[in-house]
Amino acid sequence: MANILILGAGAMGTAFGYPCSDNNHNVSVIGTHLENKAVEEINKNRFHPGLNLEVTNAIKFFKHESIEKVFKTNPDLIVIGVSSKGIDWISEELKKVSKKGELPKLLMLTKGLSINGKKYELLVDKLQRLLSEKGIKNINLSAVGGPCLAPGLANRVYSGVVIANKNLDTARLLSKMLSTEYYHVSTSSDINGVEVCAAIKNIFSMVIGAASGLNKTKSKGNFYLNTSAALMKQSVYEMEIFAEFLKGKKETVKGLAGLGDLYVSSAGGRNSKMGAFIGEGLVFSEAKKKKMPNVTIEGAELIFEIGKQVKEDFDVKKLPLMIAMINAILEDKKLEIKWEYFN
Repeated sequence: MANILILGAGAMGTAFGYPCSDNNHNVSVIGTHLENKAVEEINKNRFHPGLNLEVTNAIKFFKHESIEKVFKTNPDLIVIGVSSKGIDWISEELKKVSKKGELPKLLMLTKGLSINGKKYELLVDKLQRLLSEKGIKNINLSAVGGPCLAPGLANRVYSGVVIANKNLDTARLLSKMLSTEYYHVSTSSDINGVEVCAAIKNIFSMVIGAASGLNKTKSKGNFYLNTSAALMKQSVYEMEIFAEFLKGKKETVKGLAGLGDLYVSSAGGRNSKMGAFIGEGLVFSEAKKKKMPNVTIEGAELIFEIGKQVKEDFDVKKLPLMIAMINAILEDKKLEIKWEYFN
């Protein structure tokens, strides 16, 4: 039995508490400073609106103000489940509760990729950098990747994920700690590949989602699946190129973190939904305003962050799909795919 602390009371942070508590670990979820009201409501009626279910009593919820008190339980594992924009805040909070410049093992649920100077920076690397700058040493950071939707996990639907750590022994330890009959955890030492896939699959999910709108026959049938398959194959090929560019392994793309996660995301997630609107001929700004005004589109957010740098590093002949969607978002124009450059 271990003490597991999850930072972030959103859908995925809470859902992750299920395999933890089902392994008889003590699970505490601490909301961010923006989630105090949500935590109050959960503690009052045990209902989580993001998951649309009554949360098991085995998971305890605390407001942000209780973070130092909860840390006195000496957590064995800290799970980070905030949004990508909250990583700077998380680093400050972890600094406050570190002991003699050290922290327990860290596990990232949060995904992301940014630009630091003129270089790409994975979210795991950003957190590592921020903590190091604050004097934290011996940082042991792992990451979870793969096709796992929060509502499915909270309903104990069979899911397969991969935990990555440069030290494979640590990844195996966490796998043993978290695996259940419905939550199958494989391991990898390719943390770069897992994290790159987790981030860029959102861009390719948008492209694959555009397939029905790109169907020139405008048939109401499923003829567009031919197009979806071609886009899926090219997406995997381009993800391999990009993963290797960022020192990830090509084979990781064909596993749960790459192909598996891409399949789930393109089958009906919000990135895929936005892609469908763009495929029908809407420009991004119009689709966002009229169709999905209050929804975060991770693929588009990532393009705004790294799109210009990608175009500097690659030409359209190398990454025709990725650059087609980058152009559509950054230039706010209709999607134009250079099919002739497909591998």
